Amino acid sequence: MTQQHTRKAANGHVRRSFLLSCSASLALVACGGGDGGTATTTAVPGAPTIGAATAGNASASIAFTAPASDGGATITGYTASCTAGTATLSGTATASPISVTGLTNATTYSCSVKATNSAGSGAASSALSVTPVATTTTGTAGVECSYSYSAFNSSASVNTTSTSRWTCSSSSRVLAANGIPDHATGSFPNAGNPNTIAAQTIAATYTLSPTYNGAAITLGGPAGVTGYVLNGVKIDAGTAGTCPASATDTSSCSLLGNTGPWSIEALGQTSFNFGPDANNAHVQPGGAYHYHGIPEGFVALRGGGPTKMTLIGWAADGFPIYARYGYSVASNASSALKVMTGSYKLKTTVSATRPATTLIPLGTFAQDWEYSAGAGDLDECNGRTGVTPEFPSGIYHYYATDSYPYLQRCIKGNR
Repeated sequence: MTQQHTRKAANGHVRRSFLLSCSASLALVACGGGDGGTATTTAVPGAPTIGAATAGNASASIAFTAPASDGGATITGYTASCTAGTATLSGTATASPISVTGLTNATTYSCSVKATNSAGSGAASSALSVTPVATTTTGTAGVECSYSYSAFNSSASVNTTSTSRWTCSSSSRVLAANGIPDHATGSFPNAGNPNTIAAQTIAATYTLSPTYNGAAITLGGPAGVTGYVLNGVKIDAGTAGTCPASATDTSSCSLLGNTGPWSIEALGQTSFNFGPDANNAHVQPGGAYHYHGIPEGFVALRGGGPTKMTLIGWAADGFPIYARYGYSVASNASSALKVMTGSYKLKTTVSATRPATTLIPLGTFAQDWEYSAGAGDLDECNGRTGVTPEFPSGIYHYYATDSYPYLQRCIKGNR
């Protein structure tokens, strides 16, 4: 706000004029006058809430959520600063996440985020520790290269032998299995799933030198499974179920056919019954038993629990998959284990072409969910970089979680 004042000589001519201005660059500004003008106030923003610090190769990705207060002015940017000793490196962005580059691998940094508006930069968020690691290529040779299982499964719906064998060559990890689970299953066929478990011919080859490229590559369904559990049962988190945009009743949807663009989830909804068992698995028309979520029976066989980080399988890009628990500080194997959570949330804006939420509640369709960096512990592929019992120097790895997306729907490495 600018005010102009003048002074007149006796003859009425203007003798002098000058300007008074209010600067928006001050941390606290009040502008107004005695003529009834309104005072305006601008403060620096509050502190953002830091979500996760994900290690990369000589870099870190810092996720956060906006501060509760913008100070009365639009936030124009965010700065993430990572400090180790006397060295501080920063990165800027207008939204989460922020990438900080030029870090030294194997060095632990303390990272925080500040928000900036026209009044200046506000207080920093709380800090998180992150240790960058060289994740471009990480060897997995020597880990579960001789996994072998063959035993009769007497579950009423199985009643046959489960076989799974993993071997490693100089460059590849090879699976040969029959897709029969090695744990108790639910009853199949059942009211929601009319199919019978049958042996399959499973053959997969994954690299022993997975390469992390950071780009999310969507797999599943026709594009191929995202990985296999060690017992030779595939991970296929999506379904073939769909609904048309015009659906006014659930009967117009199909659990198998393409009736429209809205993709039905197998888990986390009650509008449709795909007949999953306690292992978050069911059976495809060809008899293939497969997982949509945490393979509880297999995790139990591996002794998984709150005191153990449990390797359960391999993703299509060659990186490992763990179940439910990970270190609370990704770079610190001495930190407490915690339940890992996905970083997806329900959309707040509902598409006009979606079937009514009064008929089919939010969360039923894959399109109801959106990735929100920092909302949980993991990236959009349900993975992160950090240390694990099998990889104490750190590796990119995936999780099976209790929260959406349950199992990875995409991969971050090359196939």
